[in-house]
Amino acid sequence: MTSRHADDVIDHFVAVVLTHIGREYPNKLDHVMNSAAEVKGPRELHPIFYGSFDWHSCVHGYWLLARALRLYPTLGQATEVKQLLESSFTPDKVAKETEYLSQPLRGTFERPYGWAWLLKLAAELHAPVAAGVDSSTADSLAKWDRTLAPLSQAFAKRFMSFLPKATYPIRVGTHNNTAFALALSLDYARGMKDQALTEALISKARQWYEGDVNYPAWEPDGSDFQSPGLVEVECMRRVLPANEFLPWFDRFLPNLAEKQPKTLFTPAFVSDRTDGQITHLDGLNLSRAWCWRSIATALPENDPRRALAKAAYQTHLDAALPHVSGDYMGEHWLATFAMLALTE
Repeated sequence: MTSRHADDVIDHFVAVVLTHIGREYPNKLDHVMNSAAEVKGPRELHPIFYGSFDWHSCVHGYWLLARALRLYPTLGQATEVKQLLESSFTPDKVAKETEYLSQPLRGTFERPYGWAWLLKLAAELHAPVAAGVDSSTADSLAKWDRTLAPLSQAFAKRFMSFLPKATYPIRVGTHNNTAFALALSLDYARGMKDQALTEALISKARQWYEGDVNYPAWEPDGSDFQSPGLVEVECMRRVLPANEFLPWFDRFLPNLAEKQPKTLFTPAFVSDRTDGQITHLDGLNLSRAWCWRSIATALPENDPRRALAKAAYQTHLDAALPHVSGDYMGEHWLATFAMLALTE
């Protein structure tokens, strides 16, 4: 699979997600047990998001399915996807997912990565459908958006409580990265016209990142699936108006026209795709492709860095796209990052 056009691969992406989104085991739980009564399996704890190896991967699997329904009117598996979402997004199941959060010692459950992906899913359900998508699909997406609202609002409230006390950013290339979480959550805040959350996210991004200069690019680490530097750029591209973003970008990556830092232009090598940590590096390549594509759109037409960004996008996409499926350790989540790279 080497196509760079989402239209050519969307059925494959959806097929991959459908193989794992309801697969309960193997499963890696993020579960604080307050008593022996809470020794339970994934499906009992999370009636919607119990599959795909872990909670957050299941959430962004649903995001891919919702995005496929919203954007691709000729989607081959539309009926199957709609039946799955209809059976999953019910008031009772959403209530149980929401109630899980209220138990003691679960304040950091899936923070911030899972929080951001749940809000990204809600934003996808809320967004307008593409031309050609039938009215029944649009109505279904709107209904699921309303049904999911108690859970998405619970995570929005968690961000509102967390951000004021989050003194420092987290710059790793894995789940705790705060720039990635802010970027995705902004889609929800703006889409829902939640002004308080929008302002909180923007204010924190400015506090954490506005003063950053001359990014050293000490990456990748051996288990990265995000580029700390490029994800920060993507966050600030969403946060700052163009007249502020471009000067900030010049300061953050001042030697980009000379293809420096070199590591940002070089796809990561993946030595073992059966290793759940090493195969993260396929995700890094897809994440970088997503960011490079966004950077290219933000640069002026006559800026020579625009062509470099486009080339880096293609290089990283080519390195990772053939490996979206093949082994479950990557297969349960990589299609999501490929979808970001191809469609955002």
